[in-house]
Amino acid sequence: MTAARMTRTEGLSARALDEILTPEALAFVGELHGRLDPTRRELLGARAARHAALLGAGATLDFLPETQEIRDGAWQVAAPPADYVDRRVEITGPTDRKLVINALNSGAKGFMADFEDANSPTWFNQTEGHVNLKDAIDGTIEHRSPDGREYRLNDEIATLLVRPRGLHLPEKHLLVGEETVAGAFADFGLYAFHCARRLHASDRGVHFYLPKLEHHLEARLWNDALTFAEQQLGLPTGAMRATILIETFPAAFQMDEILYELRDHSLGLNAGRWDYIFSAIKCFPNDPAFVTPDRAAVTMTVPFMRSYTELLVKTCHARGAFAMGGMAAVIPSRTDAEANERAFAGVRADKEREAQAGFDGTWVAHPDVVGVAREQFDAVLGERPNQIERRRDDVTVAAADLLAVSETPGEATEAGLRSNVSVCFQYISFWLSGRGAAGINNLMEDAATAEISRSQIWQWVRHGRFTREHVVEVLNEEMAAIRAAVGDDTWQRGRPDDTRAVFEQVALGDELVEFLTLPAYELID
Repeated sequence: MTAARMTRTEGLSARALDEILTPEALAFVGELHGRLDPTRRELLGARAARHAALLGAGATLDFLPETQEIRDGAWQVAAPPADYVDRRVEITGPTDRKLVINALNSGAKGFMADFEDANSPTWFNQTEGHVNLKDAIDGTIEHRSPDGREYRLNDEIATLLVRPRGLHLPEKHLLVGEETVAGAFADFGLYAFHCARRLHASDRGVHFYLPKLEHHLEARLWNDALTFAEQQLGLPTGAMRATILIETFPAAFQMDEILYELRDHSLGLNAGRWDYIFSAIKCFPNDPAFVTPDRAAVTMTVPFMRSYTELLVKTCHARGAFAMGGMAAVIPSRTDAEANERAFAGVRADKEREAQAGFDGTWVAHPDVVGVAREQFDAVLGERPNQIERRRDDVTVAAADLLAVSETPGEATEAGLRSNVSVCFQYISFWLSGRGAAGINNLMEDAATAEISRSQIWQWVRHGRFTREHVVEVLNEEMAAIRAAVGDDTWQRGRPDDTRAVFEQVALGDELVEFLTLPAYELID
């Protein structure tokens, strides 16, 4: 067994070094890497080849003819685990100690602790996150804030789910030989090693969300990771379950296949939003038919988004799997009751739509929104824990329906450009400063927000909606406005020069950078 080794330990807490980064845990991660990383690299190479092919004239996406038998088959995924049949509201957020406590106490059915889009993957954040989750599972997690307030777990808490990083992201602080360990394997491996047996011993499931998949063979790789972990840790098959985020354009054409690959470990599929739109842009960056209007106009009810969500519910329920809805990112104002009511009205309408469409649950980003979302699912579900039994045989979705981005009403406006520039710049600044989830304009923003914002800017410049020179002018003006609002000290702590450099690289470069987190990761510890 080959252990992973650390490239640095300075800045880490004694608990992270003594309890998380143990020789046994690093050996587990090293074995995971040795068994699965060659396949991961092959799959990433296949991703790149498919993306290159889509740049060709007339290239498109479609359902795979070679997997027609899977789509036509009568198979089912494993039944939902006994400890988690009701998922009507899940809250998401980073693994910060106080936020973990607040999320588990929020009244939501589940809490997705996020090592991915809501997290800035500094080495400190990654390791302390595992300390916090271990303490949360043991029921010992506590926090005292600088103002003296104390935080502890309630008697009744949410079910814990964990989202590791995507397969494409590295963990530069862990090496096996001279090879960098994937962030996905580092996050998954450390959590599984330290927490899976703890959870199983107390009759709790080991639940994951798995992000950014583009192909069913990537789901097969994750199934192999889950199987390996169960076998190594002495757990029965199916003790670990995973919900797959359908947040890439190619994955929407392979929902059946993804569920099939994970059928013994499946916990369903989730419908994202910003990452899905970002992926549509990324798949067809040079095609004017895929130019999108202001991101606020690309709602879940426009034709291509409605087709995707309805197909997701139909597919999941046909296979006995959960269908999970998208995010309500509202952060309530402490001073403006009227603004809150407007925001909550939007949440109610969105969650009513999801519940009526057949989703079994949904996401929120703030504890104060849990009750608003739950009311809409309560109205549809009543005493039932879910509505998996509700088949959507009325739904028929063709490839053309999923590809119908051009039918989205609206335009790319100056106001939309300014919003994208401001939000993207602010988020990158937060991320480089170690915060992966940031409240901006009363919304909880994460990396997906920055991805859709910067990809739209790039797309609009590429297709002549705005000139590069005009975007730079807007960037200068928005930077000045942000600096005036936050003050010079906060401005400098936000690493403005690095932030601008990343922004210009990912929003104004000659080619659309695959993920902004890849170049940005080189600038954090």
